[in-house]
Amino acid sequence: MKRAPRLQLTVQFVASDSTSHKALMPRATLIHWIKPALFADAVLTLRFVDEPEGRVLNRTWRNKDYATNVLTFNYAENLSDPVTADLVLCCPVIEREANEQKKLLVAHYAHLIVHGILHAQGYQHDNDEEASVMESLETELLAKLGFDNPYC
Repeated sequence: MKRAPRLQLTVQFVASDSTSHKALMPRATLIHWIKPALFADAVLTLRFVDEPEGRVLNRTWRNKDYATNVLTFNYAENLSDPVTADLVLCCPVIEREANEQKKLLVAHYAHLIVHGILHAQGYQHDNDEEASVMESLETELLAKLGFDNPYC
């Protein structure tokens, strides 16, 4: 019987307005969302930031001058390395998107964390085929966690 992947998790809430967001996502909840999406041992940091930090990171690393919902920084050099990544989640952007899409904030966070974890393991959505595979997996994992399809 194969053992479950090991997870070493660091959580950082640094956004000035993240207090209410932090209350939605105690450490145990974050681990509950991450574990089903994790297919290998992992060392992860989840960092919850404000818009200025999100914008600087997106501009610096992706040449896009706006804050985005989630950025995944994957540090593994090859597939045999443990998953080592930072996920940066921008609280104001995620809250705004949840409101615009009429989704529960907690459901949107769960989706973006699963999405980021999959990116950390090499999944991409650069073309239609990759996007279909990744979205199907996200939908399946979120259903197991009790959340609706985020793409409907």
